[in-house]
Amino acid sequence: MGHLSNNRKVLNRISRLQGQVNATYKAVSEGQTACIDVLQQVAAIRGAVHGLMNELLEAHLVEHILPQQYDEAQLQEFLDLIKKYK
Repeated sequence: MGHLSNNRKVLNRISRLQGQVNATYKAVSEGQTACIDVLQQVAAIRGAVHGLMNELLEAHLVEHILPQQYDEAQLQEFLDLIKKYK
């Protein structure tokens, strides 16, 4: 997936995710953060990972799978359908 190195959406998601994980680590290691706050941060991380997975799946489908079988309009229709059911 070398094409991902040029995908700003994916790179931005990874950067935000890295920041969330680092902040959670810092909060836990310092021991001053309430458990509920850590749980909320972990829930946010889980959502960020889910969003990243969706971006990666879409990028893979667009780059490697669907263009071989569908024209541009069919491809967009398929991607819109996937977004409805995420």
